[in-house]
Amino acid sequence: MILSVLPLAIGPWQIAIVVGLALLFFGGKAIGKKLGGAIKSTGEGVKEFKKALKEDESKEEEKEE
Repeated sequence: MILSVLPLAIGPWQIAIVVGLALLFFGGKAIGKKLGGAIKSTGEGVKEFKKALKEDESKEEEKEE
């Protein structure tokens, strides 16, 4: 009866089971490589964003002078 009321409710046990099955099927190294690549690309994007902000600020300072 509860399942019919909350069909999309996912608890911590279900998440743990899915993560465990993913590790079994794909292995830790394959998942680690994919996550590592995603984290690396996110870090590069943040660096580029900060660099662009600094360049923009320096251009504004030059215009003021």
